[in-house]
Amino acid sequence: MPIEKQTFSDEEALNLHQFPQPGKIALMATKPMATQRDLALAYSPGVAVPVRKIAENPDLAYDYTAKGNMVAVISNGTAILGLGNLGALASKPVMEGKSVLFKRFADIDSFDIEVTTQDPDEFITVVKNITPAFGGINLEDIKSPECFIIESALQDMADIPVFHDDQHGTAIIAAAGLINALEVTGKRFEDVKVVLCGAGAAGLSSLGLIKAMGVKPENTTVVDIHGVVYKGRTIDMDQWKSVHATDTPKRTLAEALVGADVFLGLSAKGVLTPEMVATMAPQPIIFAMANPDPEITPEDVAKVRSDAIVATGRSDYPNQVNNVLGFPYIFRGALDVRARRVNHEMKIACAQALAQLAREDVPDEVAAAYQGRHLKFGRDYIIPSPFDPRLIWYVPPFVAQAAMDTGVARKPIEDMEAYRKELAQRLDPSAGFLQNITASVRSRPSKRIVFAEGEDIRVIRAAHAFKAQGLGTPILCGRESLVHESMRKAGLNPAEENIEIINARLTDRRDAYAQLLYSRLQRKGYLKRDVERLINLDRNSFAAAMLISGHADGMVTGLTRSFDQAFEDVLRVVDPAPGGRVMGMSIILAKGKTVFIADTTVAELPTPEELGDIAIEAAMAVRRMGHTPRVAFMSYTTFGNPAGERGERVARAVELLEKRGVDFEFEGDMPPDVALNPDTWANYPFQRLTAPANVLIMPAIQSASIGTKLIEALGGATVVGPLLLGLSKPVQICQLSDSVSKILTMATFAAYDVRADIGG
Repeated sequence: MPIEKQTFSDEEALNLHQFPQPGKIALMATKPMATQRDLALAYSPGVAVPVRKIAENPDLAYDYTAKGNMVAVISNGTAILGLGNLGALASKPVMEGKSVLFKRFADIDSFDIEVTTQDPDEFITVVKNITPAFGGINLEDIKSPECFIIESALQDMADIPVFHDDQHGTAIIAAAGLINALEVTGKRFEDVKVVLCGAGAAGLSSLGLIKAMGVKPENTTVVDIHGVVYKGRTIDMDQWKSVHATDTPKRTLAEALVGADVFLGLSAKGVLTPEMVATMAPQPIIFAMANPDPEITPEDVAKVRSDAIVATGRSDYPNQVNNVLGFPYIFRGALDVRARRVNHEMKIACAQALAQLAREDVPDEVAAAYQGRHLKFGRDYIIPSPFDPRLIWYVPPFVAQAAMDTGVARKPIEDMEAYRKELAQRLDPSAGFLQNITASVRSRPSKRIVFAEGEDIRVIRAAHAFKAQGLGTPILCGRESLVHESMRKAGLNPAEENIEIINARLTDRRDAYAQLLYSRLQRKGYLKRDVERLINLDRNSFAAAMLISGHADGMVTGLTRSFDQAFEDVLRVVDPAPGGRVMGMSIILAKGKTVFIADTTVAELPTPEELGDIAIEAAMAVRRMGHTPRVAFMSYTTFGNPAGERGERVARAVELLEKRGVDFEFEGDMPPDVALNPDTWANYPFQRLTAPANVLIMPAIQSASIGTKLIEALGGATVVGPLLLGLSKPVQICQLSDSVSKILTMATFAAYDVRADIGG
């Protein structure tokens, strides 16, 4: 996984790992444990029944326990990320993180296990003896060359897949990218000359895999810290390097790259120079995968070669080689056929699947994440996005089929199409939502977002993160001395931050802003001195004036005064969008569901006509965020039962919307359980929704606000917002108690601007 630039304080990182409970993973029961009978079935005496069955036939452990969907993530902490040998216990946060990724991307349950020994034989013995409990073993952060010894031994001993991701994860994704890079350039595996820079676990595994795919050994050259790995070299050689040694007079990276077609870099920042790139063959393929900084940047390549294809490990460049594209889906396919091992054929199948997926049309969910950038197979898109929702059902069938074809599958899949549908149901559509919004903003980082309460420490940290993550340009409203003081309290150096600070009392724009606001308010009871006071003293008025004057592209406020007060301040300056409905919309991100709720902030008791307006505004916003809106009007009634005035008002809204000819599905009046659960629809054959509703229109602000806050307080779901919609300029208002992460999210939505159509 690439290491992103730090955009948070050490305290924030520690808090995430400590609160509301320590760690990132927990155990959740899959069966009800509510009654004495439940306990008797799950434990004593009922548990004795499957125990006897498994004793008679060990394969039945896959049927009666979680073994078949359980992977152990195991490390001894000898090569933790880029931090080195810090010991087994220090690796635990990383291993928990890997477990989270297994669940997030492939719905695989995982336990992390940290083994204290650094002796390979002892480590092998420990892991060998616990393999019966798991369906697969993911080895992680084990230093070279011990990692080769450990994986090889365990593959021979264990009857389940053993996979060292640091070796094979990068190799698989790089191979997928190489397949497509060769397709774009018209080159062939058997013809290209490849130079590998970096002879560690990932590098040697990458070279071994592409050799298995057709690259000729005599066309490869390995370069390490001592130079070219050639036959007869005695310095720093081992059996794993020796197998890739070639008979060549070349001794340096520069010599090896002359006429080379492919550079695979898994070494260190800056080792590849533009001068070396200039000597490579036409249409060179450069995979500079060192992290956190590549061997060469795409910008430096472009200075000397306009015909190159470049991939890195970074998310802020095209063609990211990201391990999360591989290991979840390798294990998903392997587990689902109860494979005995992960072999070369399964790795190649995974690479081929990823390559093929990159050539498919990009779905709306991914397109929305790259607003302003057209994703289409070619030089800048040879590897799929990690957040492509198709990965879960597209890649594992290739892996499963390869396992079946090579005889390592214990439970072949008979109906592959049914298997794909089953995989699609595992997808959690909410999981990638915020990542897609962030990726979209990062793809167009020119937006200037003004933070009205720029002296607040939380706001300063959010602005720092907004800039550091490449989301845009923050502007802080406040007195420079107080902002700098708050920066120092936040652990930031004002001299290094280079964030614009604007003081309302000192700026030369003050008079122009006052005149602008006076022209708006002079017939609403405001005197000139009233308006001047607002511009001088009220940062919401000042920031909003910046926005409508074109000196900012979006605005964030709300940390120092109530939502209603901040909203009133903004409305004095910013008009509603023509034909728009000013409203609030909250987003509920829960397992398997992304649900949008409106209106959560503005209309206290909307009329039927206003409910229709809210539905239209919400549906447009949802569509612009990459979702197909299916609207349900909420009520305590279900299609008129029981009768009541409030229910009739909602039913009237549905009748009026029918006459407006909208282009989205809608239905109502109905309660949430009917809107979200198709199993209830048999009683209402006339209802028009084709799938569970994802946009809930609430009958009043009380129910909307209470409902969303109750969900957030109970936990188990993430609540985003409420987002402010319907203004002519993007403004987002935070809650008084919002954390730095929530402020950053609101700033990101201000930059995303859901008023704009996808693609600009």
